[in-house]
Amino acid sequence: MAVRSNFCALVILLAALAGCSDSVDRVPVKGRVFVDGQPLTHGMVQVVPEGARPAYGELNAEGEYSLMTFKENDGTVPGVHPVTVTAIETVDEWHNKWHAPKEYSNASAGLTVEVGSDGSASDIELSWKGGKPFVESNRKD
Repeated sequence: MAVRSNFCALVILLAALAGCSDSVDRVPVKGRVFVDGQPLTHGMVQVVPEGARPAYGELNAEGEYSLMTFKENDGTVPGVHPVTVTAIETVDEWHNKWHAPKEYSNASAGLTVEVGSDGSASDIELSWKGGKPFVESNRKD
């Protein structure tokens, strides 16, 4: 339930930002995410540049994403930026499957991505460090 609430809050935030603008120059960005060398095929990437609005991208079946700040494929500003990867899938009302370690969904994990002025992005490399995908229960009883 908490994941669903967080997702809804993210959608509302993106909708609210859709009517806003700022004056930074963005480049369209496409990148890839890997976990232990394999493409991560579920989840969302959030890039948080200092002094500019965050950008988001959903992963596809090849582990690729395109960043969006205000509208599809408008990208983000070039530079090295903190990034989070939240790779969660709802299994049923009470269970979620994590396709990548939960720690990467928090900015304190220290992940970064380098965005070039041409829109290139460094690969985002994640690791289970011996773990594996798991199903988590949200049931409180």
